[in-house]
Amino acid sequence: MGILRQNSGDITQGVIWKQLLAFFFPLWFGTFFQQLYNTVDTVVVGRFVGKTALAAVGSTGVVVNLTVGVFTGLASGAVVIIAQHYGARRGPEVFRSVHTAMLLSLLLGAFFMAAGFLLTPWSLRAMGTTEEALPGAILYQRIYFLGMIPNVVYNMGTGVLRAVGDARRPLYFLIAASLCNIVLDLVLVVGFGLAVLGVALATVLSQLLSAVLVVLSLMRSQGQAYQLFPRQLRLYGAPLKDAMRVGVPAALQSVMYSASNIVIQAAINSFGTDAVAAWTAYGKMDVIFWMSINAMALAITTFAGQNYGAGQYDRLKKGVRVSVGMSAGFTVLLSTAMTVFARPILSIFSPDPDVLEIGVAMVRFLAPCYITYILVELLPGAIRGAGRSMVPMLISVFGVCVLRLVWLFTVVPAHHTIEAVELSYPITWAVTSAAVLIYYRWGHLLQPRNGTE
Repeated sequence: MGILRQNSGDITQGVIWKQLLAFFFPLWFGTFFQQLYNTVDTVVVGRFVGKTALAAVGSTGVVVNLTVGVFTGLASGAVVIIAQHYGARRGPEVFRSVHTAMLLSLLLGAFFMAAGFLLTPWSLRAMGTTEEALPGAILYQRIYFLGMIPNVVYNMGTGVLRAVGDARRPLYFLIAASLCNIVLDLVLVVGFGLAVLGVALATVLSQLLSAVLVVLSLMRSQGQAYQLFPRQLRLYGAPLKDAMRVGVPAALQSVMYSASNIVIQAAINSFGTDAVAAWTAYGKMDVIFWMSINAMALAITTFAGQNYGAGQYDRLKKGVRVSVGMSAGFTVLLSTAMTVFARPILSIFSPDPDVLEIGVAMVRFLAPCYITYILVELLPGAIRGAGRSMVPMLISVFGVCVLRLVWLFTVVPAHHTIEAVELSYPITWAVTSAAVLIYYRWGHLLQPRNGTE
């Protein structure tokens, strides 16, 4: 296993835009089906239960995203290290890194399961969740946290597959899990009338299926350095240290993002149930943008990791330029479509006229601003692929999180409108994009490391 046998996942050579798209589309569809979990939950409760249940499920989003962001940030460190070793053909290091990552996922899952279950009532009350939505929100979130171990294992396992250039198998697993979620939602909510309990159980059982599928896939990767052997799971010192060096800053960045979003959710909660339901529906609509930009960021991170490990620095930089150009073109088209078709799309989630009125205004205010965000994801993604994540994290924490919190605690109380809350997004996106571009352009980042950041 000294020299790694490469397969079709090698992206250190070939036409860059074709490779990025070949990697992007499975990631995009994979993210689509992953988002389909909560989207189907939202549609089912909004249509078959009511807007109070919709607000209950929506109120849990920021807390769930906070938790998911922490372990996906930590997982990104393992993904980067595996991708670098894979690109450099270092088989034994790939093996040790994979087994370290998978054991770490089990430990993290157990921790988040216990902490999330215990802290659920406190966290939802701290955000000012409306009293009518609170019981359903507590029920949904607690059941979600009980399924945290398979959730973390799945995300870490698919991260391993992405690191070695395989974005197809995670897509297949998510398709199966999403179809399972749809069927269970309809059976448990519409058939048995379990309301919020039904959508929560459907989500957890579907996540369990996806975790089983990805673990079996890794175990059956015969002859590959990333093949998983459960009895050889252990925390190897060097891979753990390297993964934490990259992953901890990414996790801290995600925590700060989610913390600012919790404050925003609390601000939205102050406008009542209609506003919360509209914000929830808008969030399910604009997920197309977020899953697209996140998929491209994951693609460029893996591309950067393999090419950095292989010493292909000029190719890495060209890949960054290509990814930014493609993302900008897509963002303009999507923003236009969302602005034009806001009302019919939002009506999928809720037919309530008051909810629709607020939601349409949200879309038409924020969708045109998406173009200011793309560099916030893509440039740090490439920089993390080169094994550097501390400075991008600090830039994002200050630009997106600290500045946004300052806005929310100073401007919003003086101008208590939904528009004032929404304005915190484009302002912080633009400032952070400018800062990270300056760092990327003059930081001499995508070249051999001569020490630490």
